[in-house]
Amino acid sequence: MTCFERTAKSPRLALAVTAFALLAAPSAQAQSADMTFFVTSSGPGKGADLGGLEGADAQCQKLAQAVGAGAKTWRAYLSTQTADGKPAINARDRIGKGPWQNAKGTVIAKDVADLHGAANNLTKQTALSEKGEVVNGVGDTPNRHDILTGSQPDGTAFAAGDDKTCKNWTSSTQGAAVVGHVDRRGLRDDEPSKSWNSSHPSRGPDGGCSQADLKSTGGDGLLYCFAAN
Repeated sequence: MTCFERTAKSPRLALAVTAFALLAAPSAQAQSADMTFFVTSSGPGKGADLGGLEGADAQCQKLAQAVGAGAKTWRAYLSTQTADGKPAINARDRIGKGPWQNAKGTVIAKDVADLHGAANNLTKQTALSEKGEVVNGVGDTPNRHDILTGSQPDGTAFAAGDDKTCKNWTSSTQGAAVVGHVDRRGLRDDEPSKSWNSSHPSRGPDGGCSQADLKSTGGDGLLYCFAAN
């Protein structure tokens, strides 16, 4: 007799199985509701053209909503550069005060200074997606460890001039965007390779900002998202 047949012939067993499922589901949802940091499991799909900061924030909000954490105000960890008469914006100023914890309840940083310090707890094992999953890094197929930030190591914007943000997150062709390594690993044993938020600029045959360009160096248009409230 199969498990299905036994369950079908035993109302008490069927009731117990249903009750267990109902009890298990809310606990996972509650855990996600407490989440205040995640790496997006997917990007908008247009390379570094995120629709500006507003579009990037909307992507964070949408993914958080899907796992029961939409009541918070989510912000993408992105900087912009001075352009068209508008001042630069620092990623570190957009994300609230902390502390921040992942979908499993592990604290990755207690405040902004801790996040940008040497002792933060942001690693491949803790920088989880909104689904609580590890993001592929060096040695995985495909490697998706490049996370868009457009930021310097201290979380501030780059000076105007050389494009570091794919035209403030509106270009999917020409330009470049600085990325960080979510797994803290790169081609060399140096600080940029180990940086979670400022490793190297994007590049590629389409001009540097397309989805294909981002994938060519180990990325996928992913973002860091923080609950700002």
